Amino acid sequence: MSHLRLLLLSAAVFSLVSSTLSQPSATLIDCGASAASVIAGRSWQPDGDFISAGTTKNVSEQVLDQVLSTVRSFPAAATRRKFCYVVAVSRGWKYTIRTTYFYGGVNGKANPPPVFDQIVDGTLWGVVNTTADYADGLASYYEGVFLAQGKSMSVCVASNSYTASDPFISALEVVRLDGTVYNSTDFGGFGLSLVARHAFGYSGPIIRYGHSNREPLTQFPDDEFDRFWEPYSLNSTVSNNRKLEVSGFWNLPPSRIFNTDLRATQVQPLEFTWPPMPLKNSVYYIALYFAHDSDSLDGGGSRVFDVSVNGVTYYKELSVAPAGAVIFASRWPLEGQTTLKLSPRSGSTLPPLVNGGEMFELIALGGRTLVRDATALNAIKRSFENVPVDWSGDPCMPKNYSWTGVTCSEGPRIRIVALNLTNMGLSGSLAPEVARLTALSSIWLGNNSLSGSIPDFGSLKLLESVHLEDNRFSGPFPSFFSGVPRLRELFLQNNNLTGQVPSNLLQKPGLELRTSGNPFLIQPPR
Repeated sequence: MSHLRLLLLSAAVFSLVSSTLSQPSATLIDCGASAASVIAGRSWQPDGDFISAGTTKNVSEQVLDQVLSTVRSFPAAATRRKFCYVVAVSRGWKYTIRTTYFYGGVNGKANPPPVFDQIVDGTLWGVVNTTADYADGLASYYEGVFLAQGKSMSVCVASNSYTASDPFISALEVVRLDGTVYNSTDFGGFGLSLVARHAFGYSGPIIRYGHSNREPLTQFPDDEFDRFWEPYSLNSTVSNNRKLEVSGFWNLPPSRIFNTDLRATQVQPLEFTWPPMPLKNSVYYIALYFAHDSDSLDGGGSRVFDVSVNGVTYYKELSVAPAGAVIFASRWPLEGQTTLKLSPRSGSTLPPLVNGGEMFELIALGGRTLVRDATALNAIKRSFENVPVDWSGDPCMPKNYSWTGVTCSEGPRIRIVALNLTNMGLSGSLAPEVARLTALSSIWLGNNSLSGSIPDFGSLKLLESVHLEDNRFSGPFPSFFSGVPRLRELFLQNNNLTGQVPSNLLQKPGLELRTSGNPFLIQPPR
């Protein structure tokens, strides 16, 4: 079963009392906004520097949070396309990514909210469906934890076939986490997608960095990484409203979640449903947080209990002291409604309690385009003008969301094997970095307005087909084509090439060569 670990903490670990006043290392993006703003002491940026696609729209409905007043909307399409924000990060660090969506009828009051995918780098994170929340007048948010594998991370919304309505996004937050947080997870192979995070026994507003997005910060932030701790209370339990001095916890939860708890009224089992919604069949990370006031231990009392999930033992003989305890499972399979049960051990004189809980679904990472290929294609993108709107994020992944005109290989080493941007309205030039795409078998860029010289393709030993016809390429006829061993098609007609076609190219067996329409080129004899 899952690997479990109990952490009993002292003041030597992470201090919550001395939390820094500074904002977390974060990029906060107000999608669709035209200017920067400061909300509850946190600085938000407009999104124009992070994405080039989409249309900004104002939400006509009244909103309580300023960041919900605008969205960036993207065109729905018959084919799958992704639209990506690209955010600078520090390689090797974990980041919390939170996306927020408030529809506000931006696609027309008569149209229901769209349903679409969201993607992180090359990984399909999940489906965005805000329909139920919007019907209740609420925004929807999604949160995940992912490892930065490069100097930037892409967070994308992606049109799909679920609905015909345009996908959109209201806000994007990318927050760097302390290296110890959630570090039992293999982030080289998995990401975490938040299912539930609750402060048990609590009934107030969401606990986060500040008390809310509309209230100024107090002296110390509640959660230094601005995670959302939602209220969770039950009529059958008794909440503890004493202020606890919690010195530090694994995963660094805010000390405020320990102000309340769920506890049995007597020394008897405490059983409740958590999370409140049924779960799909998957594998989950679960962390439960425990602490209590020292007054309850006066007179030599003890609080020792077993923890089970759906009748399966999660941890035995957990002894909760004022210093606190955390138990977590890195990989726990679950499906359907989930029940937690805290059962007192023989001899325990105090009822069981729990203060907080987090649950994430493990998301298998989807792979990445080979870095060398992705770097080369991004250089080509910069040399083009009027590139397809979905040319952002990972060029190949997820599998069904490769860039328009880009074909990729499968398997553990993902390469770019073909480019087909025929008749795409491109201008600019073709960057020499195309020679680094050594897995290419075809380059089709015909019927555009590309100019400049044709870069050297001599390193592309797998290249079979080149279509550069009907452009504005100039300069001497390239001699390197005769050294491309597999070349079978070379279409260069209707450009501005000069010089003479090499004789060894004319004699290349099996090559279909077209060069007509270059007025300054000495044509081969017919």
